[in-house]
Amino acid sequence: MPYFTILIISVFAAFFWRAAEFENASALLWGGLSLTISMVMLLLIHAGLIGIILGQVGLFAGITLFRVLRKS
Repeated sequence: MPYFTILIISVFAAFFWRAAEFENASALLWGGLSLTISMVMLLLIHAGLIGIILGQVGLFAGITLFRVLRKS
């Protein structure tokens, strides 16, 4: 696994960890979901860097949709 890919995965995990802390949500859950999606996209689907990024965008959209529907 190239170092740049590891760096990107780490940056996304840190982003979701900090976002969860900001939203008073479970940082371990959000960071874990980010890492899980990255590993699935990379190792099982073989989607590469673009797949990882698209998976993270999907996670962000899913979390946003979930939180919007839950508050209403």
